[in-house]
Amino acid sequence: MPDDKEKDDKEKTEPTELPAVEEQTVSKSYKGKFGRRAVGYTATAATRVLERDDDKKAVFFYVSYTEDDADPADRPILFGFNGGPGSSSVWLHLGLFGPKRVEFDDEGFRASVPGRLIDNPHSLLDQTDLVMVDAIGTGLSRAAPEDKAKDYHHFSKDIEVFTDFIVDYLNRNGRWASPKYLAGESYGTTRGAAITHKLFTEHGVELNGLILISSALNFQTIGLESDTWVFRPGNDLPFMLYLPTYAATAWYHGRLPEKHQSKSLRELLDEVEEYALGRYWSALAQGDRLDERERVRVRNKLAEYTGLPADYVDRYDLRVHILRFCKELTRDQRRTVGRLDSRYVGIDRIIDGDNLENDPSADEVTGAFAATLNDYLRKELEFESDAFYEILSMKTHKAWDYEDFKGHYVDTSENLRDVMSRSTAMKVFVASGYYDLATPHFATEYTFTHLGLEKELRSNVRMECYEAGHMMYVHKASLEKLAGDLRDFVKESI
Repeated sequence: MPDDKEKDDKEKTEPTELPAVEEQTVSKSYKGKFGRRAVGYTATAATRVLERDDDKKAVFFYVSYTEDDADPADRPILFGFNGGPGSSSVWLHLGLFGPKRVEFDDEGFRASVPGRLIDNPHSLLDQTDLVMVDAIGTGLSRAAPEDKAKDYHHFSKDIEVFTDFIVDYLNRNGRWASPKYLAGESYGTTRGAAITHKLFTEHGVELNGLILISSALNFQTIGLESDTWVFRPGNDLPFMLYLPTYAATAWYHGRLPEKHQSKSLRELLDEVEEYALGRYWSALAQGDRLDERERVRVRNKLAEYTGLPADYVDRYDLRVHILRFCKELTRDQRRTVGRLDSRYVGIDRIIDGDNLENDPSADEVTGAFAATLNDYLRKELEFESDAFYEILSMKTHKAWDYEDFKGHYVDTSENLRDVMSRSTAMKVFVASGYYDLATPHFATEYTFTHLGLEKELRSNVRMECYEAGHMMYVHKASLEKLAGDLRDFVKESI
């Protein structure tokens, strides 16, 4: 009988037999009116199997919407995804781009439980085909075999396999001549900038436009390390860049002194942003050398702008962490404010402490998206699967590996600068919510003003803000404005 060493050597040389994975495709025809145009289109729910290394496959799930009888050479195509890491594409799919959307009231609060879908005339289907794709480990996308999933929960490997999926889709569906767009939200913008760079530099895929919704390109600006808002000592950027969103949130909840509460939101933010970049940033930069009288003036001004008690601001050395703000602002009412959207309020079991027990803005929307997505796929599109659709996979989120950024903050802004400097016709659209405490608008503006783009390329970036949060499209007025802005963007970038 062979000894253990001979047995191990034999197993290493023999090829591993991978599990058979069948691709599934279901297509149905529809008609709808989007923008001002009636469109006949085909909805396709499908899995695509990509062979990877010798020991694994990547099984992508996506839903596409393509106009019937359109010429691919003239018809644009948009690939959309969310972030997390660990989030499926359900939010952009059923919140903004898809022909159906989850119903909310005009302000963006749940209209019913468990939720229902309504027609979405704001979908861009009148202008572009859509491919909503789930990252591996989210939605119905998975690794085969399953124990190889962790190989995709990795910054650069995720970029690689996503890029391969897009190139494969272009090949299979004859879309190389189509004007091309990517749209990402949240960590999907981190991913999107890197994919855009890889597509251009390694595959020659040149985009007409990149859409970044609730952008997070440089994690230093938002104090994020891995999956934790650290606000590490020595990095004062987040305190300065979050201040305008603190002010917007306090204004929304009526917590400011009358002289500020009576201003319009934009008027208030103009003032606060100027203060943040000027006197506040100077005070933070001085550290212990800050004069005591100036410290008191800054403390009092921060209290005015944030709605927090002056002594609270003082106790935290003029530096209020995002989660402390969410917990403190309405503590006297036994309520917390949301991180993803600070318009929402929640109830914690314990009113004391520095951290939220849960994010009320996530609680408000997750159930409605989960129920409608599962019903839509199984009943309407008739895509049969016994697997759970992973709306938000915490297993994927917690396993995510940022190996490429060991010792420094995650940052894909240089990927974006490089590709914009080489593919000079590509346009970028950036959407931010004034009430977003996850990816605040002022941090996004700071990132883009520090890209280092040549002057003649700066006009290729269009930035817009909306009076809602991270998922600004749940707010009716913001959805209408965002859809109109995106239509203009697509028109201008072809």
